[in-house]
Amino acid sequence: MDCQECQERPATLHFTKVVNGNKTEIHVCEQCAKEKGYVSYDEEAYSLHDLLSGLFNFNSSSINKNSEFVQSQVLTCDNCSMTYQDFTRVGKFGCAECYHAFSEHLNPIFRRVHSGNTTHDGKIPKRIGSDLSLKRTLSDYKEKLQNLIKNEEFEQAAKVRDQIKEIERELYKGGGDE
Repeated sequence: MDCQECQERPATLHFTKVVNGNKTEIHVCEQCAKEKGYVSYDEEAYSLHDLLSGLFNFNSSSINKNSEFVQSQVLTCDNCSMTYQDFTRVGKFGCAECYHAFSEHLNPIFRRVHSGNTTHDGKIPKRIGSDLSLKRTLSDYKEKLQNLIKNEEFEQAAKVRDQIKEIERELYKGGGDE
């Protein structure tokens, strides 16, 4: 799509304005956006790194006790000696152990970014991942069964147990047990 102002360069910025319920859209290149006053780049632009650093620094604005903030600044990975402060500045870990060293500060961030979860299970390709999908479902059902038994919901637990048996039959009918 070409810029609606100069018709010379590709439109890279897209603006939507709603006034009294009337919606108008304009698509312009960066140069025309500056010239027409749609945007102002006098300030230093933010990069993706700045955005991620802001996410990882959210603890500093929400911590009430000064000592906790100072502690997070001197928190260091035993394996690579990277500090939490270095991590927030650089935006990358020094090694795989940094996940464990900084986990206390990362888990709240992961919960915010991943809608309450702190783990990433990944995606399973449909063509070749049927066994993996069944195994994941089986694992989920086994966990659900334990919770139902713990809460003494035995009728529901019996139904889940039957579902587990059915999945195990389907999963292991080929002779493999992985």
